[in-house]
Amino acid sequence: MVGALVILIFVALIQLSLALYVRNILMDSAAEGARHGAVAGAGPEDAANRTRYLISLALPEHFASGVSAREVSRDGIRAVRVEVRAHLPVVALTGVGPALTLSAHAIDEDGLP
Repeated sequence: MVGALVILIFVALIQLSLALYVRNILMDSAAEGARHGAVAGAGPEDAANRTRYLISLALPEHFASGVSAREVSRDGIRAVRVEVRAHLPVVALTGVGPALTLSAHAIDEDGLP
């Protein structure tokens, strides 16, 4: 009985670690994609493509399917916003779980004076 409880706790910790790993990969990819799209001469499409590429390097392809990017204005300054929508993995990397929406912003260099 104690052995089963220890195994259950161990598996739960591994799954929690996996969920945090996926969240961190998605957040970091969104931030890097926003920075990439904010460079002079680049745009939101470049940001979305870079984000998809980074996500697909570390996770299965279906995690990269909910990436979008657009230009926004924050306090009168143009910025690039990247949004990633994916399901948090509850069982391994199946992507079956609660929806997760992450976004990142970077100031657009083309919009600076």
